[in-house]
Amino acid sequence: MSVMPTRADGLSSLPGDPAWAVVDVETSGLRPYQHRVLSVAVLTLDASGKLTEEFSTLLDPECDPGPVHIHGLTPQRLRGAPTFEQVADRIGALLSGRILVAHNAQFDYEFLAHEFARARSWLPVSQRLCTLALNLRIGPPTDDLKLASLASFYGVRQRQAHDALDDARVLAGVLRGSLAAAGELGLQLPVVACPPKQGIGYPPRVPKTPCAFRNPGPLAPGAPLVQGMKVAFTGDTHAAREELVARAVAAGLNVVGSVSRHTSVLITNDRAGDTAKARAAHSAGVPLIGEADFLALLADIRPGTTHPTSDAAIPAPHSSRPSATPAAVGALAGRRILVLGGPHDQAAAVRSRVAGLGGAAAVNLSASVTDVIVLPGGEHDRRMPRITDRGMPVHADDWLDTLDLATVSGSDGTPAPLPRADTVRVLPRGGVIDLPTQQEDPQCWRVSAAWAHQANKEVDVVAFIVDEDEQVSCDEDFVFYGAPESPGSAVQLVTEGPNEQAIVVELSALPAAAHKVVVAAALDGAGTFADVGAIEIMVVPASGEQAVAQATLDAATTERSLVLAEIYRRGPLWRIRAVGQGHDHDLATTARSFGVDITD
Repeated sequence: MSVMPTRADGLSSLPGDPAWAVVDVETSGLRPYQHRVLSVAVLTLDASGKLTEEFSTLLDPECDPGPVHIHGLTPQRLRGAPTFEQVADRIGALLSGRILVAHNAQFDYEFLAHEFARARSWLPVSQRLCTLALNLRIGPPTDDLKLASLASFYGVRQRQAHDALDDARVLAGVLRGSLAAAGELGLQLPVVACPPKQGIGYPPRVPKTPCAFRNPGPLAPGAPLVQGMKVAFTGDTHAAREELVARAVAAGLNVVGSVSRHTSVLITNDRAGDTAKARAAHSAGVPLIGEADFLALLADIRPGTTHPTSDAAIPAPHSSRPSATPAAVGALAGRRILVLGGPHDQAAAVRSRVAGLGGAAAVNLSASVTDVIVLPGGEHDRRMPRITDRGMPVHADDWLDTLDLATVSGSDGTPAPLPRADTVRVLPRGGVIDLPTQQEDPQCWRVSAAWAHQANKEVDVVAFIVDEDEQVSCDEDFVFYGAPESPGSAVQLVTEGPNEQAIVVELSALPAAAHKVVVAAALDGAGTFADVGAIEIMVVPASGEQAVAQATLDAATTERSLVLAEIYRRGPLWRIRAVGQGHDHDLATTARSFGVDITD
């Protein structure tokens, strides 16, 4: 029996009969441009999920195998194994023409792409499906979305974790169960286009070392330069611009590509010039000095104040989940409500009330949705037949007015079950929690953003690594679709599906100057966020453990960019805040506000 969705009224299905290639790799580390694949397994499945071929092998990485305590692949076990180049053709033949499937698929995809590039070849994969992203859509009632938990839920036996072949076999079973569950819900499969990739590509080229000093403010008349001052150049210079930048950076100054109110001084030989930077400097009150004066001041620069070290910002281990926001209480605590129909402002108001009553406002139908509120027009939503078939409680738009603050009853009048003790924290707009220390993948967090599957707009999720002045230290601290990884891989953009993207932040790898990571969304093309609807964010450990927080954020009617969340330092801890602040301007304007040098 086919495990693909069979109902014709589903959101969408893949054309034809897709063939699958289930993949798992064990690696010497987490960075594909730096570390190597130690073992690989590929299982090919037909459209019905039936196994057609298996291949697995250990590999000689020609380097240290890394965390042996995790994968158990010692140098002795790997000795005599083939190199990736020797099996690249075999793996390529198995992958060609198939949809690559993996758990956290971008990880496996990037590692394979780099291995093929090292073998002077290319990864023949044009589409991939992430079972982690798929189950984020499905919302199974599991404690977390780790492969082992999903295997238990879908009835798949796991014999040896962190063994590539066994993990691939388990993943094949999870895929079959996930496709069946997605079919029952009528969900669109989050298949991501990934054209054949060639070349290493990462890490991005870093033009200068990030400044180690805090910005002391503007240059006062007659005062010396101080390390950490933000300086910009504009117009023609006598010395080569590259030389001036190099000398400034060597002296401890922070050379920026654009001018804002945080810029300490603009160096120009034409103070009456009409460049964009000069106009910005005059508008913001930034002082201007000539090249000769700058070089003279550079000879006697004063010491600055260093940023706090990264180690000081890593919280000590603790088992609790401290928070500045109280745990969710109220009639809807532990419940997940999908709102259908109505104009955007009415639907947004209902979702806000749901959050105020302690519930989570969903943006898509999933197995974790407990109730549905139908506003005018919602009865015609294409998901209603699925909701009816599943016997889900459906309420009119006045249901929230009738709630008893102590309990909520289902459609049959029976009391709803009490929420589990580990219910995910629902954050209102402005809500804050401390990020707990993790046992695995320490200080690595995923902020996932999802919007309605039927939204007919392109949304770009981006991130800015900013200092105390909320300015980037260099343009590479702007992470977006064109540069999906920051220097050092501390922040990465992950595409999880057509309507899901995530920012992954490794806090321990952030530069010392990083005070905050701002996660935002912007529309690509015409329209506003009223056309998209609400955006739901989930804060999840990158290891796939249970989410610690979620928020549903609605822009009003005119916004084209939206700040979703901020991860920021607070003393020895890191916190996350749900923001939900919309702006009428586009992504380029948002980037400029954080100090990114964007040219029209």
